[in-house]
Amino acid sequence: MALKLTLKPGEKFIINGAVVQNSDRRTTLVIQNRASLLREKDIMLPEDATTPMRRIYFTVMMLYLDEGSLKQNQDNFLELMSAFMNAISNAEAVAQCVNVIQQVHAKQYYKALVGCRKLFPFEEERLNYVAS
Repeated sequence: MALKLTLKPGEKFIINGAVVQNSDRRTTLVIQNRASLLREKDIMLPEDATTPMRRIYFTVMMLYLDEGSLKQNQDNFLELMSAFMNAISNAEAVAQCVNVIQQVHAKQYYKALVGCRKLFPFEEERLNYVAS
C-alpha cells in the first residue's frame, strides 16, 4: 500500500536516514514501498530529549531510523521504560506504556512514537515539567 505525503514549502523529512527538504512549493510524494519516514514535526533532536518520556521517544525514534545500533537502542529503551513505569501508578499511563512496549517488540516503531507522544501531557502534568 502506497503512502501519500503532502509537504509544505521548505518542510523537511527523513526517509531511510536521509534528511530531505522540500522546495519552495507544496509537493505531494507517493512512497510505493516500505520505508522509515518521519516528518519534521515528528523528529526530536537529542537536546530536546529532556524528560524521561522524551528520552524514551528519542530512543524509539532511533530504533526506527538507525538499524545499525538496534541492540544498543533496544537495551536503552527497556532501561528507560522500566524506570518510567516504576515511577508512575496511573493505570491509563501504565497501559499506554505497555502498548508502546508491545509496539516496539513488534517493530511497529512509528506507532510506538505516537503512543509516546500521548504520554507527553501526562508527564508534563504529573512530573511538573514545563512545556518548552
